[in-house]
Amino acid sequence: MTSMEVSLKEMMTIDGALGAAVVDYNSGMALGTLGGSKDLDLQVAAAGNTEVVKAKLRTMEALGLKEAIEDILITLTSQYHVIRPIAGRGGKGLFLYLALDRNRANLAMARHTLRGIEEKLEV
Repeated sequence: MTSMEVSLKEMMTIDGALGAAVVDYNSGMALGTLGGSKDLDLQVAAAGNTEVVKAKLRTMEALGLKEAIEDILITLTSQYHVIRPIAGRGGKGLFLYLALDRNRANLAMARHTLRGIEEKLEV
């Protein structure tokens, strides 16, 4: 099991990482962030992506889907944004958020690495 600080550092070692956060989607608050820039405000991203997660959960409920979200991918012209809800007992209501430079990132490897980080994270 790893701490949030260690998990954020691991997320930032992923090729192309621009910013990482652990977010509480009940409140929209980032519990921890690393990276970011003037063009990537991780607090704003945390709040905005909270709405994405909530909308998807409402839609799944309306459709009667009894599955769990592995991750949500938002593809921009120059970036990938990956949202990964934390599945463990201690992670209920939390998600990992990772912004990647699309030209430097390997999306499959990033998703694989993020899955491993999520499995080890202890909140």
